[in-house]
Amino acid sequence: MNNSPITQVQQTPVQTNLQPQLLTRLLLDLRGKRFSVDRETIMNLPESVLLCLFPNGLVLSRQSAALSDGGDNEDYEELYGVDFDPDCFSYVLAFFRRASEDFYGTPSSPGLFAAQQHLVEGGSPTSDFGPAPSQNPLLTKQAIIVLREELEYFSIPPRDGTASTNAGGIANDALLDVKRRCGDFLLHRRNIFTALQRNVNKENNIAEQHLIDMLCMSGFDRDDEWGYRALEPSRCCISSIALVLLKTGLVHQTSAKGEKQVTVDYAQMATAQKLLLFWRKPARKCWWDGIDVNLAAEGEPEKAVKLWARRVWTLELSLV
Repeated sequence: MNNSPITQVQQTPVQTNLQPQLLTRLLLDLRGKRFSVDRETIMNLPESVLLCLFPNGLVLSRQSAALSDGGDNEDYEELYGVDFDPDCFSYVLAFFRRASEDFYGTPSSPGLFAAQQHLVEGGSPTSDFGPAPSQNPLLTKQAIIVLREELEYFSIPPRDGTASTNAGGIANDALLDVKRRCGDFLLHRRNIFTALQRNVNKENNIAEQHLIDMLCMSGFDRDDEWGYRALEPSRCCISSIALVLLKTGLVHQTSAKGEKQVTVDYAQMATAQKLLLFWRKPARKCWWDGIDVNLAAEGEPEKAVKLWARRVWTLELSLV
């Protein structure tokens, strides 16, 4: 079952002239930064992102404010306070907007969908797209791979005794400095697959290697970096997200006459269709990663620290 955090509630009108009305826009306050977002944009966001934005769910309907005497109904926006990184939210919104415009086009420029629409309308029932090409969402929607990482880190400070906690469990300045340096160290390790590949090499985990291979066949590169990565305020936690367009096997080319032509790589299409399993169904993977790091700045004596990280990956496919 798809446990969507978005629930539309049908309300019974109190008076016959009052009708339930869907909110058209939402005003969000993300840690002090406000966003006015239309309902369709919210509905198209990845399920995993929606769960972070609205962990207690979100109702996208309200009772009409129309007056019983037939007065004007002024539209309004209800403010929702959200504990989510506003810069990360901006990154997600901008990527989805660009992806939608490139696929569906703009009033001044046609998109990719117009060039490949004949694949749906004229597809053969026995084609490699399956029994019904018109029902293959990869032909009619823009697919985006969503990969998120929540990283909690724990540092074991040097045995020099300077970094410690008091009787009340409060960290002293030396220990806080170690935690800050560990956070900066991890923050600048932006390569997506390094930690998982290190775990594959250590455990010889075939399933994890297959995950890396599948993602790199579908849109990622092995040396890709996180699209957005930041420390969470007042926590030993780093949140990261990467968005890439799914490689569906549809190749758009322009002929010598300037005509748009679309060819199909059926092997790539078959790989892409496997990722439909993650459409609105986020999958999670968790593992521990331990490394030794030297936190000493230039000119300082060596400061060896054992740094543990608990990484949680969330993989999802979005269609817009």
